[in-house]
Amino acid sequence: MRIGTDKASAIIRCLAEGCGVRGTARLTDVSKREVCRLMLLVGERCRRFMEDSIVNVPVADVQADELWSFVYCKEKTRKRLSLPLATYGDMYCFVGMERHNKLALAWHLGNRELESGRQFVAKLAHACWKKNFQITTDGWRNYKPLIGAHFAGCDFGMLIKIFNAAGDTTRYSPGTIIEFKKKSVQGTPDEDRMCTSHVERGNLTIRMGMRRFTRLTNGFSKKFENHQAALGLHFALYNYVTPHGTLRTTPAVAAGLTDKKWSVADLIERTRDYSPPPVQKNFLDFLGDAE
Repeated sequence: MRIGTDKASAIIRCLAEGCGVRGTARLTDVSKREVCRLMLLVGERCRRFMEDSIVNVPVADVQADELWSFVYCKEKTRKRLSLPLATYGDMYCFVGMERHNKLALAWHLGNRELESGRQFVAKLAHACWKKNFQITTDGWRNYKPLIGAHFAGCDFGMLIKIFNAAGDTTRYSPGTIIEFKKKSVQGTPDEDRMCTSHVERGNLTIRMGMRRFTRLTNGFSKKFENHQAALGLHFALYNYVTPHGTLRTTPAVAAGLTDKKWSVADLIERTRDYSPPPVQKNFLDFLGDAE
């Protein structure tokens, strides 16, 4: 790392509070390129660290959901430009959260197709201890075979949202929810615990904490690698550094993964050995150090 730990911590704190790359560069008196490089390095280290350290965690009630965003352009433009589906256009962040300790167990960035769902559910299965527990998702159809394949002994329910007529849907938000349907898919899930509210509240935390998720701005991600690294950084800060408002401590402490709240400097130091692989070049490298 070319800059000191104190300066790196200041940069990461700015990014964690919703500042964009340019704003962070101005506040910390470093170049935009250095901010992007630091975010990519530490974010990828955090992603690898979480996949290695959050394993076989005892859970009682797991919720899963997806959060929409986009990289470089929206889906309509991606199709018009014939850009690769895997790294451009609409992207979804799949998140699995434990209801009681609010720990972000696993996440995955990809499109809303079966393969992305499979990778996410496999990560979630790796993170959870395979003892009977309840898992609740939204009504995405691909969850049925995927949850059944990876969580055969668990109780699985779906919370399906029914929206009003499509004509009332606005450009930037769906129509009003008029009904919730609870559906038992596997085992004997408790309907009173079929809920995705906690993980959906976590989605709001993501949007509030990262400029690239703010709608109607030009702060969106221009590269998939940067988008993924920003999410890796966010979830590590969420689990280990930032005290949860309800818990009064970090989710990692509540889950017994660590005995104290970490500082940003602690996070940088403890993830130092998780070096990311070299970034492979693609035909859109004219973007340079884009956000």
